[in-house]
Amino acid sequence: MTRIKDAFKLVPAGIKAMMALEASINASGLETSLLELVRLRASQINGCAFCIHMHVSAARAHGETEMRLHMISAWRESSLYSDRERAALAWTEALTLLVQTGAPDADYALLKTQFSEAEQVNLTMLIGSINLWNRLQVGFRADHPVDAADKPAVAA
Repeated sequence: MTRIKDAFKLVPAGIKAMMALEASINASGLETSLLELVRLRASQINGCAFCIHMHVSAARAHGETEMRLHMISAWRESSLYSDRERAALAWTEALTLLVQTGAPDADYALLKTQFSEAEQVNLTMLIGSINLWNRLQVGFRADHPVDAADKPAVAA
């Protein structure tokens, strides 16, 4: 059950700042497909149904394939992701699970092979941003939209 109906209306200045950060990240030059894969993977780790729904929908709208969306939780075992995507996903997991990982040197070394320093900062800001969105949505139990076609079948 939702804990706060519309948290965003309660702190408009904070949400405005978050939206400005999102606009900066979106304009950073990082590929849209990469942005959405990172947002989706962090949201999966954090169990944020609202954000998973949002970023699967956004990734589809930008031409992402169904199979790559299905396989993202097993990206290490799949050949569907580029070296650049793998570096971003490893960094995403390392920073999303920071208390467990401590941001390993190996993940950073991989990141440096695929991203410029400015891109590293933008990617890290993206990961921090999606983690904050996840905490807002999970913490306040935001409901994701449900299309009629997605509802479970009723047993006869």
